[in-house]
Amino acid sequence: MAAQTRHGGQILVDQLKIQGVERVFCIPGESYLAALDGLYRSGIETIVCRQEGGAAMMAEADGKLTGRPGIAFVTRGPGATNASSGVHVAFQDSTPMILFVGQVARSQRDREAFQEVDYRQMYGPLAKWVAEIDDIARLPEYVSHAFHVATSGRPGPVVLALPEDMLSASAAVEDARPATPVDNGAPGDAAQRIAELLERASRPFVIVGGGLWSADTAHDMARFAEGYDLPVGASFRCQDYLDNRHPNYVGDVGIGINPALAERVREADLLLVLGARLGEMTTSGYSLVGIPNPTQTLVHVHPDANELGRVYRPDLAIACAPPSLIAQLAALPGLTDPVWSDMTRQARADYEAWQEPQETPGDVKLEEVVKHLSTVLPDDAIVTNGAGNYSAWLHRYFRYKLWRTQLAPTSGSMGYGLPASVAAKLRHPDRTVVCLAGDGCLQMTLQEIGTAAQYGANIVVVVANNSMYGTIRMHQERHYPGRVSGTDMVNPDFAALMRSYGGYGATVERTEDFADAFEAAANAGRPALIELKIDRRALSPKLQLHEEA
Repeated sequence: MAAQTRHGGQILVDQLKIQGVERVFCIPGESYLAALDGLYRSGIETIVCRQEGGAAMMAEADGKLTGRPGIAFVTRGPGATNASSGVHVAFQDSTPMILFVGQVARSQRDREAFQEVDYRQMYGPLAKWVAEIDDIARLPEYVSHAFHVATSGRPGPVVLALPEDMLSASAAVEDARPATPVDNGAPGDAAQRIAELLERASRPFVIVGGGLWSADTAHDMARFAEGYDLPVGASFRCQDYLDNRHPNYVGDVGIGINPALAERVREADLLLVLGARLGEMTTSGYSLVGIPNPTQTLVHVHPDANELGRVYRPDLAIACAPPSLIAQLAALPGLTDPVWSDMTRQARADYEAWQEPQETPGDVKLEEVVKHLSTVLPDDAIVTNGAGNYSAWLHRYFRYKLWRTQLAPTSGSMGYGLPASVAAKLRHPDRTVVCLAGDGCLQMTLQEIGTAAQYGANIVVVVANNSMYGTIRMHQERHYPGRVSGTDMVNPDFAALMRSYGGYGATVERTEDFADAFEAAANAGRPALIELKIDRRALSPKLQLHEEA
């Protein structure tokens, strides 16, 4: 059958349907009107957001949750620059994502036309692949390749620019077949080589993280840890890779790390890194592992061969997707009474002790709020957050039970928690979704409350309001004590703002009032927000501001 004549926007959307896309996030723009027309009655749900950064972060979060590329559409120029924050999150978090950007007409290129940007240069360092589709006949080819690149090897973001005259033109074009990710399985002898190194070790330690994991991989990881009685730590913001209640889980290797855990990583004689990049946050500023030659015997498993040896010289480098290797490791017979079993039990005891709340100043204590959430939320509840000192309480005191119940940017992007929670609730409407945010973090993307209200995403936002950029204030007090500059904030009534959108809003000024407020918010049947009035002295779980300047 001959290919049907369609305009470019219709061809594009038809390719998305072939690739299995169910939902896209966007800010509408005149530069891609033909694509919006293609989405009309396409069966693909179109979520209209409030700002391009929020749209891109929602797409990134959707990619995290599904393992398939999250899709965002934004217009040229300012729209594209706003969206770059979400692309950066996807790149550093190894999340499959595709951003479509409207572009000026091909005949106007290189004249600095209205909102013209060279997206290859702009997005080059932020994405796995950036291209501009100049020929309508090649739309299926480019879109298929975008899905291939986004999901193969180390997953990540792809950016495709769409000249508006190309999209509005018509052609008879054959559709591309669905993209198939490259099989990046583990070598057949990889698990046995690791087993041999374990048999010679006395102080092994495992760090898990990175992309391409699944619930099955988390289950296999638990079996492997049990079979060898290994202590397992989670890399930065990957705390849901192993049930935190598991006796072999010993804490998160990230910001604000338990000092006892940091020492165990340093003193390990075998460091098995499964999927994590060993970046700055996971290595405490590159201080836990020697550069370029680690003191530990380093086994580094990562899907991108270019990452292996990039900073550290591993003793054994395995370029593969972690799930295939971890499945092999789970099938090993394990060891009976390994010499490090007492060390594992002590590491777990250290984690349990670290979980005991350390009291902070004020009438609302975040440690008690987070412990309450950890206790009452269903095991499959999804908890999101962005960046800020408030997240240190979440990292330390919340116990993640199931895979993909933590959505947080390893890139440390403020504003991520709210759009991520909207995407999570749309993807899993029957699950509880809670966003924990600071006042500064929330206001980066606060307008996406409107998106939640419009689409019935009944999230619960818990915002810690201390009227300042707390993380920067903490560093300010360390380096320039008593000299406050640029960190104070005047905030709105957050609860009233949520009510203005038709949601549920409450303000909590005492810890003992939080449980009832949260129960009401969780059962409100509409988007909800709880504002916590936090004492400014509570800078972090460990640091206090003793006096106001």
